Parts: sequence; C-alpha cells; structure tokens
Amino acid sequence: MTTTTVVEVRGLSKRFVIRKEKSLKERVVNFGRSNLHKEDFWALRDVDLSIESGTTVGLIGPNGSGKSTLLKAIGGILQPTSGTVQTRGRMAALLELGAGFHPDLTGRENVYLNASILGLSTAQTDRYFDAIVDFSGIERFIDTQVKFYSSGMYVRLAFAVAVHVDPDILLVDEVLAVGDEPFQRKCMDRIREFQHDGRTIVLVTHSLDQVADVCDRAVVLESGRVIADGETRDALRALRQEFDQQRQEDIEHQREAASREAAERGAAENEAVAAPPRAIVSSVELRDATGAAVSEITPGADVTVVVTVDAAAPVPEPNVGIGIETALGVTVIGTNTHLIGRRLPPLVGRQRFEFLLRDLRLGEGHYTCHGAVAAASGVELSRLREASPFQVTAGGTTVGPVWAAPELVLGGA
Repeated sequence: MTTTTVVEVRGLSKRFVIRKEKSLKERVVNFGRSNLHKEDFWALRDVDLSIESGTTVGLIGPNGSGKSTLLKAIGGILQPTSGTVQTRGRMAALLELGAGFHPDLTGRENVYLNASILGLSTAQTDRYFDAIVDFSGIERFIDTQVKFYSSGMYVRLAFAVAVHVDPDILLVDEVLAVGDEPFQRKCMDRIREFQHDGRTIVLVTHSLDQVADVCDRAVVLESGRVIADGETRDALRALRQEFDQQRQEDIEHQREAASREAAERGAAENEAVAAPPRAIVSSVELRDATGAAVSEITPGADVTVVVTVDAAAPVPEPNVGIGIETALGVTVIGTNTHLIGRRLPPLVGRQRFEFLLRDLRLGEGHYTCHGAVAAASGVELSRLREASPFQVTAGGTTVGPVWAAPELVLGGA
C-alpha cells in the first residue's frame, strides 16, 4: 500500500515577543527603550516532521513544550518565524474552544460560518446540517446565541462541524477533554471511523492512555524541539523518562523540605506543652521477592512496598498506607493498615512498614508509589508522593493499567 506525505514541516521555528510592561502607562514611559522591556520566547526550534496519509499521530510533551503551537502552524493559524509547512488535502481543525464561532450569532448561523471557513459551500452545508445538529445533541439550543453556550456545548457543535466537512486531515487539540464522557466516547468512535476510512489525524493531548490507544505514532516535544519520534510505545517511554527526571528533582526537594520541617518541629518541642502527634514519611521503596530494590518489574510479580516513617513524638494507633499511581496520577491500587485489619502500637522514632503485594498484574507503563501516615482520627500527618518510580514491561500485547495474558479463542462448531 502506497502512502502520500500530507504534512511536511521543515526547519520550523516560531518566536513570540514577551513584553514586560504591565500597563499602557509603562509602555509610554518606556517608549524608545522597548528592547530593554521585552524578550524573545521560542515556542518551536528547527522542527522537522513528515506525516503520511492514513496515520494517526500524537503530539505529546509537558506543558509549554510547543505542541499546540506546532498544531496551529500545521493548521495555518500561526505563521512560522522561519521554516516551511506544506499540507495536502482538505483540513479541519479543532484548535481551541469556540475557534471560528462568533458569540453574537446563533448556533445555526455559526454552523454555516464555521463550515464556510472550512471550505464548504452553503449548498453543501445544507446537506450536512441535520447530521451536524444531530451529532452535537444541542437541537434545543441551535437558534440560541452561542455566547450563552456552556463550554461543553461549544465543543459539541465545533466537533460536529469539523467531522462532517469530509476532511482529509483532522487536527484535534485538547478541547475534547471539555465534553462529557458520553460525548467523548462518541468523538472517539468518529475518530476510529476516520482511521478506518484512511484519513489522517494529528492529535494533541495530555492523556497518554488515549495516545497509546489510538495513535500509530507519537512525537515528543520539549522546549520547542522534537526529542523523540517513532512508534507510540517507544515515544511514551521517552516522555516518561523525562517525567522521571522531573519527579526525582521534586522528590529531593520534598525530602529536603520534610527534613527542615522535622528540625523545626524538634526545636519547638521544648516550648510545646501538648503538641499534637506528628510524623514524617521519609522514604518509600519498591523491592522484589529477594528483597532487592527494583525499578522495573513484569506483570504478576510479587513486590513489597517499604515505607519508612519518622515520629519525633508518639503517635497512638497510627494508620500507615501505600498506593501505586499511573504516570498521570491515577491510583490503580491503594491500601493501609486499617483496611487490612492491622492495629499498630504507638508509633515512635523510626519504623519501617512492609506491604507485600502478591501477583501484582499491572499493565505495561510507568508508575510511582506513595506512602502516607495518619492519626487515629483519620487526619493525615504526612504523605510522600510520587516516590520510587518503576516501569512495568509486558511485551506490548496489552494497553492499560491492568494486565492479563491475551489469547484469541476461535469457537464455533
């Protein structure tokens, strides 16, 4: 099967000028010295990218990495400072909430306005109009001015128009996250229809699970540059490594702050008559069946989460807990000593607590552990977040946080 390059980006750079003056008065006062009160911000730097027809490409990266700027440059909304962008075929774009809508026009009028921007004639829009309104699900409000629409209604109507103009290339920014869950499922169903039809989709999202689910390829940006480009699984690993480094820095800062807090608390104990119980989670470690610290496991492994707690004064009936989260912070498992029916003696000094998790069937991806300690009243005393990062390697046969051994069973007589 032959493919055609439908998006060609070469040496793309985009510069924005950030002005430091906060008011018109400051601009007037600083007139003639404006170069001293502005700075250049390069949102994109020398980006090269080719996208083939019929592929679904995810643009991913941390906030401020240049994903949306690149998508707008591809869509022709932003002109590059240097470099070129060439596209082929009809393009529909959902780049920001309400783009192409006029607030004083009704939904009906904006359908025709938006469709004309995307290249449809009035006669073509007439043919699609009923289907657009039906897909959006806002028939009752179609003759209401859109300035009275909720954000979800904006997205419904904008997406409905975009997917009914018969585009060869669909550009989608984070706006889909605004709609409710049923509408998001409807949108994803339509995107899969587009994939089946061989259309090209370029998607910007922070939902890495969504990227893994629908994209053939992912491009990772950081500080305006492409740092990884390839198969979705490999690109996601590269991005999670970047997140790992940031998490480690955050954890170190958190530990330093906890140490300072403990020192200050110790100094204040001589002045406190009846200080409330205080404790600090100082470390969280993940260990394998041999007791060795690990940063990579396979599904079904037995692992132990070790939580170390320091208490300067006795904490009666403490509740110690652990949890495992995905890279996006979604808890996949959590437990504590109260849930498992263990009543602990008063906590004092440094103590270690080991939680054995047997047959931990996590899906492939990046995870972190947390440890926490609470008083008998339920008030949380300390929590060490995003500690002990680890990777689950599963061979790529499944996606999602839960692992099972997939088999294709052919039944029937």
